[in-house]
Amino acid sequence: MTDDTKALEDLKRALRRLPGIGAKSAQRMAFHLLGRDRAAARDIAEALLRAVDRIGHCQRCNNFSEAELCPICRSGRRDGGLLCVVESPADLVSMEQSGAFTGTYFVLMGRLSPLDGIGPDELGLHKLEALFDGGGVREVILATNATVEGEATAHYIGELARQRNLLATRIAYGVPIGGELEYIDRGTLARAFSGRREA
Repeated sequence: MTDDTKALEDLKRALRRLPGIGAKSAQRMAFHLLGRDRAAARDIAEALLRAVDRIGHCQRCNNFSEAELCPICRSGRRDGGLLCVVESPADLVSMEQSGAFTGTYFVLMGRLSPLDGIGPDELGLHKLEALFDGGGVREVILATNATVEGEATAHYIGELARQRNLLATRIAYGVPIGGELEYIDRGTLARAFSGRREA
């Protein structure tokens, strides 16, 4: 690598740090931004710097927030007795877009994964336990992903809730609306059967 390509290589290496971006995609993005859309490249750089400088975590729910408390935690219209635990801010956004949940959240920013060195301390579960111990929460809704790690995380948090005599529930998984049974995988069908309810 020569000095005249160092900046380009640094850009490609930085872009590869994004999830799902490999060497070819990073190169394509770098070439596009530098060759065709330098104004967008500057906008992206400035937006990233602003976000890194201004956005922290909500003191209550751990979601991204520019203020001490995020808008959901500040809202007087949310049911503070219902606490939904999700793995990521993207999961929270999905729940909010459904319009089905009017309680509050706690965002783990990950999931338990001992093989990756992620335990309760790395997830900041002491903050979640403080919410449990603070009173007001009557039900903990576990909405972690249906992966091995997600299930282990839900089980661990459910035990923490039950130790405090809080109701711990798990969101149901099953056949999607509009889904045809012949195309549904066995695991999803098994979950749908085990989570069935009276019609």
